[in-house]
Amino acid sequence: MTGRLVIVGAGQAGFALAAKMRALGDLRPITIIGAEENLPYQRPPLTKKYLLGDMAFDRLLFRPEHWYVDNNVEIRLSTWVEEIDRAAKQIVTQDGSVLDYHTLALATGAAPRPLPPSVGGSLEGVYLARDKRDADQLANEMRAGRRVLIIGGGYIGLEAAAVARHRGLEVTLIEMADRILQRVAAKETADIMRAIHRQHDVVIREKTGLKQLVGKNGHVVAAELSDGSTIDIDFVVVGIGVAPNDQLAKEAGLEVGNGIIVDSFARTSDPSIFAVGDCAELPWNGGRIRLESVQNAVDQAEAAAGIIAGSGEAYDPKPWFWSDQYDVKLQIAGFNLGYDETFLRAGTREGSASVWYFKKGRFIAVDAINDAKAYVTGKKLLETGASPDRAILADPAADLKLLLA
Repeated sequence: MTGRLVIVGAGQAGFALAAKMRALGDLRPITIIGAEENLPYQRPPLTKKYLLGDMAFDRLLFRPEHWYVDNNVEIRLSTWVEEIDRAAKQIVTQDGSVLDYHTLALATGAAPRPLPPSVGGSLEGVYLARDKRDADQLANEMRAGRRVLIIGGGYIGLEAAAVARHRGLEVTLIEMADRILQRVAAKETADIMRAIHRQHDVVIREKTGLKQLVGKNGHVVAAELSDGSTIDIDFVVVGIGVAPNDQLAKEAGLEVGNGIIVDSFARTSDPSIFAVGDCAELPWNGGRIRLESVQNAVDQAEAAAGIIAGSGEAYDPKPWFWSDQYDVKLQIAGFNLGYDETFLRAGTREGSASVWYFKKGRFIAVDAINDAKAYVTGKKLLETGASPDRAILADPAADLKLLLA
C-alpha cells in the first residue's frame, strides 16, 4: 500500500483497474474521475440490447453505487481533467480543483470521429454512437417506418444497421471504400456480412461517400451522395472510426503516437503514469498496435493493476473481438494485421463459416461467423503458436478438433 492512485476515465479499463487493485488486496486510496454523470457501465450493449429495449440501464452497471463505498473507491462523476502537472504530481479538473497522485492511470478511451460541420455534421438529427446519451437519443429516433442513413461500413455502422432494421426502419448504409469492412476484415468476411444485411433489406452502397447533408430549419432532411444521387432521410448515424483520447497526455509532454505510447508494463514515458485501454498504443509482435476492444481494456488494465500493486508481469496481448448483428455472432480471434492469404471454410451448420488469416505462411487470426467451434479452435491454435493443417481446413467434413491433435 502506498500513495493515491488516480484513474482518469470511468469506462471499462478504468473500472477494471480499480476492481483488480482491490481484488489483489491493495488498499491504497483510489479516485476514479469520469466525465459522464453515470456510474461506470458496459458500452457494447448500449447500441444493441439497451437500444432495442431488451436491457435496462441498471443492468449495464459494472457495480452498484455501494460497491465504491464498500471498497473505498472514490468516484467523481461529471468531472474531467484539464491539466496534468507531472512535476508536482497533481491533476487539475475543470472546476479548478487540484488532486495529488502517487500513481496516475489514463484510461481516457477513444472518441468517435465526428462528421465535419462543412458537410452538415452540426445539423440536428446527426448522431454518433458512443455513450448512454447517444443511445437514448437514437432510441427516440428509431421508430418503425423512418429512414436512416448510416455513414461507414465498419462494425459500428453494420451493428447500427442491424438494430435499425430490427426496429422496422428503412436503412441505407454508404461506404466510401471499395467494400464494407475494408480496414478490419477480409473480402470473404465482408461478402458474408453484406449478404446477411441485404437479406434483411439494408441498402448497402459501396464506393459511395457523402457529399453534403441537406438541412431544413436546422434539421437534416436529405443527403447528397458522391455518385450524384440524393436521398431523403430522417436522421443519420455516423460510424467513421474513432480516435484515441490522447490530448491530455500530449499536453502533459508524454510520448504519443497512435495513442499514448506505453511499454509492455502499461507505463508511459513517465514511470509514475500508466495508460490502459483504447487510448494506449502498446508493443505487440515486434511492432506497436492500439487495440479497440473490451477484452484488451480489461486484460491490460488488470495487468497494469498487478504492476502497480507490485506483483505483476508484462502484458502479452491475446486479441479477440466480437460483433452481434441480427442472429449472427461474428467472433474474431487474433489480429489480422498484415495478412497476405486467407482461407474460407464452410461451417457444419447452415449459414456458418470461418475465414482463416495467414501472414507469410503463419496463422494469425480467424473470423468465425456463427461457428463457435472454429473460433475456439483458432483461439487455441493462436495461444500455442501452431498453424492449422491446410488439408483439414480444406475438408468441410473434417472435425476441427483434428487441428489440435
